[in-house]
Amino acid sequence: MNPRHVPAAVGWALVAVAFVVFYLCARDFDAGRSDFYYLADAFLHGRTWLAFAPGPNDVIVIGEQFYVPFAPFPAIAAMPLIAIIGPEAADRAEPIINAALAATTVGMCWWLVGRLGVERLRDRAWLAILFGFSTQILWVTTRGGVWHTGHLIATLLTFGCLLELWGKRRAWLIGLMAGAAFLTRAPLAFAAPLYALMLIPGPALRAPETLGAYVERGARAVPWRAWAGLAVGVLPSIVFFFAYNQIRFGSPWESGYGLATLPDFLRHQRDLGLFALVHVPMNLDYLFFHLPKLIADPPFFRPDGLGLSIFLTSPGLLYAVLADWRRASSWLLLGVAVAVLIPSLLYYGGGWLQYGYRYALDSVPFVIALCASAAVIRGPISLGWRLLILFGVAVMFAGVYWAYGI
Repeated sequence: MNPRHVPAAVGWALVAVAFVVFYLCARDFDAGRSDFYYLADAFLHGRTWLAFAPGPNDVIVIGEQFYVPFAPFPAIAAMPLIAIIGPEAADRAEPIINAALAATTVGMCWWLVGRLGVERLRDRAWLAILFGFSTQILWVTTRGGVWHTGHLIATLLTFGCLLELWGKRRAWLIGLMAGAAFLTRAPLAFAAPLYALMLIPGPALRAPETLGAYVERGARAVPWRAWAGLAVGVLPSIVFFFAYNQIRFGSPWESGYGLATLPDFLRHQRDLGLFALVHVPMNLDYLFFHLPKLIADPPFFRPDGLGLSIFLTSPGLLYAVLADWRRASSWLLLGVAVAVLIPSLLYYGGGWLQYGYRYALDSVPFVIALCASAAVIRGPISLGWRLLILFGVAVMFAGVYWAYGI
């Protein structure tokens, strides 16, 4: 084989293996909530509502019409498939579809870390394993359902933006994907301004420089044309968002999240505010500190479904601390990782039911990019970091067991 083709061949092999693993984990779980497929069918028939209630919670009931409160791009993306096979067949095939989506994110991770300069195939594989099997990608793929499909689509789109930023840097395409990501996971709207900063010429390709030097250089060379292209790309999603709300609820500002049916404990949380500072301690606990209950039988711990510390599920992400902080792009990646997390920390929902903190998936592609930076400048990923990644993989595969019995 031509040596130039080896990375691509290994990447495709990794995607194939990932697909099989994801499918085996998900094949026997039926979430019973493939709302996006039925919403796609409604769109194809000129409706924004369903003719039946997909479930008792997370649905908006207005008369005899049932609305899906979740951001609609996954349904839009599913329309070609639904036009061919119909929503019922897609519902039955959800484990296959989600496994394919998740395996694609693993492939895009492999592709991205290569573009970021990780040349050693072993290191690229470790980072892809970290992403695919030591983050909530494994959990959301196993569990499926309307709550989780959006995470898979949003992750694909975020990786697409990063690949383009470290590729041809077509601003209009980055804008289209960023807008679609917003219509999938609203917190990703906060990534768009930082994408704009990363479009300032050469932040990823120039020799290391301080953040101050980068800002000073950028002020002298503001990429107005690129920013206009980014705005043009994002604009259709913004227009669709407001129009979609107006058509459904008579107000461009009403997304539906405040109207959805909920179990009692979540309704109480929402009464305190859809987004409010009072929810921050709860979300920080679920993200950083929440621990399982120890039990006598394997796997010797039991999660409660509210959350699980990222230091248990994804300790390998700490490798990002070793990124090249001399580069402005590293600080921008850190900034966007934090920015897209803030809305979720303020949000009432907390992510239940979950294993880990699934809302952190909005930030994970940016953290993976920082891990790639660390791999470039620190040399081969050491045994200690590999063991830490494997620990997270073991914890997440225990989550597959609990996905069927939590």
